[in-house]
Amino acid sequence: MIKIVADNKIPFLEGALESVAKVEYLPGTEITRSHLLDADALITRTRTKCNRELLEGTSIRFIATATIGYDHIDTEYCREKGIEWINAPGCNSSSVEQYIVSTLLWLAMQRSLDLKALCLGVIGVGNVGRKVASAARALGMRVLLNDPPRERAEGNAEFVSLEELKEQSDIITLHVPLNKGGLDNTDHLVNREFLAQLKNGAILINSSRGTVVDEAALLEGIRSGKLSDVILDVFENEPAVDRKLLEALTLATPHIAGYSLDGKANGTTMSVQAISRFFKLGLDN
Repeated sequence: MIKIVADNKIPFLEGALESVAKVEYLPGTEITRSHLLDADALITRTRTKCNRELLEGTSIRFIATATIGYDHIDTEYCREKGIEWINAPGCNSSSVEQYIVSTLLWLAMQRSLDLKALCLGVIGVGNVGRKVASAARALGMRVLLNDPPRERAEGNAEFVSLEELKEQSDIITLHVPLNKGGLDNTDHLVNREFLAQLKNGAILINSSRGTVVDEAALLEGIRSGKLSDVILDVFENEPAVDRKLLEALTLATPHIAGYSLDGKANGTTMSVQAISRFFKLGLDN
């Protein structure tokens, strides 16, 4: 019987694997290398940094993170050591969609905006971005899409350049993964240069990853009036939050855009099914 170490705060997980595996539940921040020495798999959230320090010398063969984001996993180290890993793309996409739609409607009421007269720029058109774009169209908004990886794969019929999106959008919402470096770098994607190219009085919403936005540049953009409203659900150094920035925001939420029972259940289900497939446990369905 395989051994699995799991974050004890992952909803609905307890009892799902015990018939086919020995499962040890621990707080995510307290999982150490010693816990993994004889473990075959790890089920985690973003609280556990899955890197060389944690994994070296262990018997871990598979990591499942019940989250969309996976920047807490050292994917290069895993590739080097032959450790398979999966995340849960799209598990909370409906929740984030609802957060963005609620934000748009709230802004419309607070600022007396006619959404039908506005253009929404969606940067990152994956599981979440697609749903946000569809909902915005249902609200009567003009929608521009930017997603370089999809554009390279599918052609440019559906997408516009980042420059065009910045120039034409009244509201921009970010739905990109955190990529540090490379062709599709998103680390500090929103910086001084990015903000300088926006319409005066543009609105920015970020519910993706905190470090996608350079917060120093963002604060300058708010104070200068370049940005009329900024809504953040994620922060660059969370859980530490810049108080000056916080006070300048129109709306701030504590990384809860994707929080819902459905989203959590989906992430857990995807993790259990992935482990079952990898170890042939018969729980795929």
